[in-house]
Amino acid sequence: MDLGLTGRVALVCASTGGLGEATARALAAEGARVVVSGRRGERAREIAAELPGAIGVQADLLAEDGPERLHAAATEAFGPVEILVLNGPGPKPGGAAGMSSGDVRQAVDALVLPQQRLLSLALPGMRDRGWGRVLAIASSGVAAPLANLALSNLGRAALAAYLKTLAAEVAADGVTVNLLLPGRISTDRVAELDAAAAGRTGMTPEEVEAKARQGIPIGRYGRPEEFGAVAAFLCGVPASYVTGTALRCDGGLVRTL
Repeated sequence: MDLGLTGRVALVCASTGGLGEATARALAAEGARVVVSGRRGERAREIAAELPGAIGVQADLLAEDGPERLHAAATEAFGPVEILVLNGPGPKPGGAAGMSSGDVRQAVDALVLPQQRLLSLALPGMRDRGWGRVLAIASSGVAAPLANLALSNLGRAALAAYLKTLAAEVAADGVTVNLLLPGRISTDRVAELDAAAAGRTGMTPEEVEAKARQGIPIGRYGRPEEFGAVAAFLCGVPASYVTGTALRCDGGLVRTL
């Protein structure tokens, strides 16, 4: 299938590893000009050097002018951003009962505000040109809140509500807005969560993973490239009639439709 992405400009946030990197690689493979970004500037440049028509940019979206600087670097290199992939690290694990107001503020500052600021920069041009893709790499916690990840559940649900509202407002302008919800994909983040669970329960990380696999109908953790392929499709021309949707890539983990 031709996704119609040749020459399209894609800015992928937090793409120096994990799901962001997988998405950047999948978009580049489809011919998009990709801006690989993250706090690890050298790693961003290394990944970009492996991809056709890509650049690597050091960016901290939590810095005071982080979103603005990243958007400026992308447009300076390739022109207007046509595909914006929102992504970022999750807050610290923890329950809901013990969170402080400062914790809540930190979750919103990390998972909502930078994304809204980037959108405010890229979205007007997408609407004017009559074509654009906004995709948020989210979490299955949007569909079913995850135990001991209360701050992530809170922040990502807030972003999902904002993006769902936005999707209806820009759909007639040729801009789609979607979320892609990973289950347990083999990334460093999931390995960290498994290690944290091992510390809480006295199990080994291997035992935690084995137990988690029992709850996944496919029977294994997902591969990053499997996630990246779905992300690239949602950013492509064939997905023009898909918007305002939270699609799961989770091996059947979440037992709701």
